[in-house]
Amino acid sequence: MLTITQALHDQIVAHARKDHPDEACGVVAGPAGSDRPERFVPMLNAARSPTFYEFDSADLLKLYRDLDDRDEEPVVIYHSHTATEAYPSRTDITYANEPGAHYVLVSTADTDDAGPFQFRSFRIVDGTVTEEEVQVVQAY
Repeated sequence: MLTITQALHDQIVAHARKDHPDEACGVVAGPAGSDRPERFVPMLNAARSPTFYEFDSADLLKLYRDLDDRDEEPVVIYHSHTATEAYPSRTDITYANEPGAHYVLVSTADTDDAGPFQFRSFRIVDGTVTEEEVQVVQAY
């Protein structure tokens, strides 16, 4: 299960809406080994595409150096889907290389008549996708 604060949830959704119609992407870092997302790190979608996201390689290198310096890890890796449901695509699954991370997808398309967005979390390990419950809390 992913437990995330309302503030972080809202920041992820706001980033997805702001970058629409392109996919948004980013990370929520947390203390290494804690499984607790704490620090919102929006990233630039270097692909600038409505159907694909890619972290800029220089930004990604800077991010991982910063994570190391802070003794953090990527607890959540998020991106948006702009025209489809919030479910990992084959490309998303192929590029998922952080087995300990929660992969959050936000859909900015109303694909299920449930409102203007979907917010879902998955574990992706060795190509296997498992959806998990999301618990939104006011504080940890």
